[in-house]
Amino acid sequence: MITWADDEEGAINILYENYPTEEVMRVTRRPRNAWVISKAVLGITGETEVSDLARECLSKAAGDKVHAIRLYMQETGSDLDSARKIIESNIVYGW
Repeated sequence: MITWADDEEGAINILYENYPTEEVMRVTRRPRNAWVISKAVLGITGETEVSDLARECLSKAAGDKVHAIRLYMQETGSDLDSARKIIESNIVYGW
């Protein structure tokens, strides 16, 4: 899960507000105020790959996830769920 918060406690509180049954396994701070919580929360299981196209879409969108998903869908013809998963998994890797 990627979320924006002022501190670690705030990031964890956002997780519990949206996913009250999930367990926090690890919290990592990314640049600025973005916090990575868990790929599993996103429904991403198994190995994920770094996608140059997804990273390019994130760059063009200046990190705006929703815009990056739209760009990825336009570029690949992917459906919304597939595009969301690849963009979010590449955010986890840090673009």
